[in-house]
Amino acid sequence: MPLCTIQLVALGCDLDGFAKQLRNQKQQPFVLAKVIRWIITPTILCADRLLKQKWDLLVIYSGTSGLPQELRASATDIFTVQAGVPATIVNSFAATNERLLHSKQVPRLTGSLDRPRVAESAQNLEFTAELNSWLRSWDPDDSKGAVSMLNLLAFKPGMHDEYLKYGKAFSESIGSRRGGIAKIVGRVTGGDKGVACSETGWDELALAHYPSIRHFADMAASEDYQEVNHKHRIPALHDTCILCTSEVLIMPMFEVSQAKL
Repeated sequence: MPLCTIQLVALGCDLDGFAKQLRNQKQQPFVLAKVIRWIITPTILCADRLLKQKWDLLVIYSGTSGLPQELRASATDIFTVQAGVPATIVNSFAATNERLLHSKQVPRLTGSLDRPRVAESAQNLEFTAELNSWLRSWDPDDSKGAVSMLNLLAFKPGMHDEYLKYGKAFSESIGSRRGGIAKIVGRVTGGDKGVACSETGWDELALAHYPSIRHFADMAASEDYQEVNHKHRIPALHDTCILCTSEVLIMPMFEVSQAKL
């Protein structure tokens, strides 16, 4: 199973300047995304490490090297996770991701946002008044673009199979009907101190695609999703976090930077 390096990067320079440097590199990340915000914050694992910093970019590289050494001087902080990802995912990712990010066949919203199931906290991946307020603050054009949700997962002992039931329901119905697809799934093997797979570390990571932030919210606000969420996902997790990112929002900036080279 090929190893991949997943990194959150806090920049000490502007994005455009970093884009110029990145385009000059021989090795390019196969995922490059602008960090938008936390959806779920970690409460046990790496919480201080992840939450004390404002992250700017998510990058995912094949192999174990990650961000090239000459670019690390432009970063004020880097958080690293390494994971084994099935070769079938890695080998087909470029074509799959291109199709997902630029698909013209976007599922309609199911109407859940018109009658949302509202909770006090989003920590259990539920719809909240705060999440709704944030959605309304998005630029209408930006809110139509695809988002990529980075998930880190730690399971309670003996509960991984329960989470697999959630994953099956996500891929077959509750996620897929909103265009949700887990486009990367990997087993955590190492990274920053405290990250490695163990009884006290992260076990898996996933990068989930949604056609827009509203499709994600439509799922979180729905009764059909929450039934499965509360039955299989929540009981299986020791800790988790979800970071909303956008590959689409960063593309024009990097295209402009490339044109200037």
